[in-house]
Amino acid sequence: MSESFLLGIDLGTTGVKVLLLPSDLGLERGESVEATVEYPLSFPHPGWSEQNPHDWWRGTIRAIRTVLDRAQVDGRRIVGLALSGQMHGATLLDGRGGVLRPCILWNDQRSARQCREIEDRVGLSQLLKWVGNRALAGFTAPKLLWVRANEPEVYERIATVLLPKDYINFRLTGELATEYSDASGTLLFDVANRRWSAEMLKALEISPRILPEALPSTSVMGRVSAEVASLTGLAAGTPVVAGGADNACAAVGTGILAPGDVLTSLGTSGTVVAPTAAPRVDPGARVHTFCHVVPDVWYLMGVVLSAGGSLRWFRDVLAAEVQARAEAEGYDAYDLLMVEAETVPPGSERLFFLPYLTGERTPHGDALARGVFFGLSPAHSRGHLFRSVVEGVTFALADSIAIMRELGIRTGVVSVTGGGARSLTWRQILADVFGVRVRLAHGSAGPALGAALLAAVGIGTFSGIPQAAQQLKSRDVGLEPRPEVARLYRSYHAQFDSLYPRLKDSFAQLATLES
Repeated sequence: MSESFLLGIDLGTTGVKVLLLPSDLGLERGESVEATVEYPLSFPHPGWSEQNPHDWWRGTIRAIRTVLDRAQVDGRRIVGLALSGQMHGATLLDGRGGVLRPCILWNDQRSARQCREIEDRVGLSQLLKWVGNRALAGFTAPKLLWVRANEPEVYERIATVLLPKDYINFRLTGELATEYSDASGTLLFDVANRRWSAEMLKALEISPRILPEALPSTSVMGRVSAEVASLTGLAAGTPVVAGGADNACAAVGTGILAPGDVLTSLGTSGTVVAPTAAPRVDPGARVHTFCHVVPDVWYLMGVVLSAGGSLRWFRDVLAAEVQARAEAEGYDAYDLLMVEAETVPPGSERLFFLPYLTGERTPHGDALARGVFFGLSPAHSRGHLFRSVVEGVTFALADSIAIMRELGIRTGVVSVTGGGARSLTWRQILADVFGVRVRLAHGSAGPALGAALLAAVGIGTFSGIPQAAQQLKSRDVGLEPRPEVARLYRSYHAQFDSLYPRLKDSFAQLATLES
């Protein structure tokens, strides 16, 4: 095996993945090894979503040790590491670096009222000018305002607010920092100029002192401490590179670097990412504008909050016996459910699913939206229901594709990554609904691979991200849309899009009912 190695770490919503690979990114030699450790997700109230940062840290330590043991690699041969992570989470620390409360996550919707207050106070046009995005409950700034309004004793003790991956970087190194791509999702960052927005901070009366320094993604932000070395098996002094937001790292790890590239990621959330050469902002604020980890590149992003999350809900709540059988027989429950879905014709025989289990970002920006099965009849089986969930998530992703086309983004070929990308059936549904060729992106490591690439650039193995990413382009020729199925899906997609406007007021009324 190679003499030296890198670690790419992806701090996800359901678990942390650690990827070990040669320091020259020699993936063709088949030397990559990975380990994943899951941790709990808490829903204290409807619409709330939290995690304990200490669970992230314990999971990261365990995953690092596991991957080193699995690869039989001495930790002293790790020459650098970087993290990718779930965006937007408000991780609040006191003056000694202690965690003040559970992290409020990206899919938490409690701050809807604060979003309205922000837009009333600042105005949408100023928001788009100052930070490139509208106020949404997933972002960090509304969470801070919620804590200020509802937990003032906690707010008064905040010395630093970090994003999830930056908390792990802090625990690794003792240094407080973030980087441009993750800072872009706080609603406090001037994405056009890559700096904290003094205007936004002043308007929201948030002290700049609680914000960490923002760095380029390939900066060495610190080094592994002696204490952490004893916990993980890494060498003290190992460089820790700043890293990036999960979607930006997934884009890098799949070679999505320049205008004309488009990536769909099928994780807990679903995203569509399209790089741009300038900070292009949607006048309707339906898609986000963020900094890429690549210098002088930005990207547009549409988000479906519950993509794989909808499939997971279905598995856990409506297919428990399938999950039990899969565990007993050594299968993946999703694979078994997809076999059932394959027996159902496209369109699930007029059954629709709105995947708004935790509200929705693109294109509705509605924290109060909820999941719906529409058209259910006694003729529908579990296979129909599961296929309709997959199709509903795909229709929701296609809404982002349509908006990007309106903004002049070319979408001739779409790469796909994430856990859902393993399914040939789902990739074909994507091709049919999007109406373009869909190819499987390089590997399945996604954000972890992108983080490792940033580490390679940060420690100087490569001169830049494009040079490092050259070997990561997919060789998959892709799946073409089937004309007759694509035509059918166009009519079904139109019906799907007609449902939310009819239900919007009902969702708002639902939120007022006593529970």
